[in-house]
Amino acid sequence: MTFATGLICRECGATYPALARYACDFCFGPLEVSYDLDAAKGAVTRESIERGPLSMWRYADLLPDPGDAPADLGAGWTPLRRATRLAEVLGVRELWLKDDTRNPTGSFKDRVVSVALSSARRLGFTTAACASTGNLATSVAAHAAAIGWPSVTIIPSDLEKSKIAMAAIFGGTVLGVEGNYDDVNRLCVELVAEHEDWAFVNVNLRPYYAEGSKTLAFEIAEQLGWRAPDQVVVPVASGSQLTKVAKGFEEFVTLGLIDGPAPVLFGAQAEGCSPVATAFRSGADVVTPQRPHTIARSLAIGNPADGLYVLDELRAHGGDCGSVPDSDVLECISLLARTEGIFAETAGGVTIASLRQMLDRGTIDPDRSIVAIISGHGLKTLDAIVETATVSSTISPSLADAEEALRFHQLVAAS
Repeated sequence: MTFATGLICRECGATYPALARYACDFCFGPLEVSYDLDAAKGAVTRESIERGPLSMWRYADLLPDPGDAPADLGAGWTPLRRATRLAEVLGVRELWLKDDTRNPTGSFKDRVVSVALSSARRLGFTTAACASTGNLATSVAAHAAAIGWPSVTIIPSDLEKSKIAMAAIFGGTVLGVEGNYDDVNRLCVELVAEHEDWAFVNVNLRPYYAEGSKTLAFEIAEQLGWRAPDQVVVPVASGSQLTKVAKGFEEFVTLGLIDGPAPVLFGAQAEGCSPVATAFRSGADVVTPQRPHTIARSLAIGNPADGLYVLDELRAHGGDCGSVPDSDVLECISLLARTEGIFAETAGGVTIASLRQMLDRGTIDPDRSIVAIISGHGLKTLDAIVETATVSSTISPSLADAEEALRFHQLVAAS
């Protein structure tokens, strides 16, 4: 069962039934899914959750109604790994990595798409669609293929070739737009009105879609032995992931599933697209759109829909938002791989580089526990590292050449 009751406006509190809508009729504010947490108390327990499947759907009681069955490729229940070697390099006491590279299509987007398309099927839609910077397109196309639906995914035409290929391989329609993500998103809003049977997961199904990110918080708390970490670093694109991670922890606190307060959240952005970080550091009350220019294309949303809500969350609880150059992003992709054996896409490099930046400026406490969310696999952004991550030497097939090359690289490593 689910304790979801419908939709509620995040601005004025007006309520609506659980239908396909995303804006309030009265104030035009964004809608989100509401829950009867009073009824859930005592019914949703640690034991009831632990009896569930080893996927994000073990938390079905705290997610939107999926209808007869969820659209499920097995997303969620990804590893939470203690990062002792990276922690030593960064100078922190307790660091954990939530490794969402392990999801079916290699990113956290499988969580949000599973929820969105489950709701879409319940509501009678027939085609899956989205505006995407790459990862979402792949997940929508994969989930649509699995449930026998056509898909239409719309992306900037200059995305990494690997992401375009991953979206296209599932057989749906992939449209490349000559423009950035914000141009793509505006086009999709127009298409919603023209194609009423299309479920644009991050437009007309956005309230349901966004709820999938809560499961990151749920899993982190459960995997830590039903406790919240002190601090969590979340990459920021639209900002929805950060705000829903915050919602997930708060719901667990309200239900008494974890003791103590929810963690302090911290954002992570690339300098080439950092509208939230810029507003936060300047003390602004509005998020001024930016034109993206960064290798971290999965985070390249210049006009983030949840930007103001991210600012509210960070300021209300003493958080911060990093903003790091592309050179640091590439360095930290390598650092994460060398220390912990995790190959992250550019967004993961942004997260680790931002964590390091905020440690350096003293806004993250190195003596308190930290979780960093690694949201996507490095195979998605090979373009970013393919020129530098190459063979150490090219040699002839002889023992002498091999030994000479090994001696040289041992000397380099020791120097």
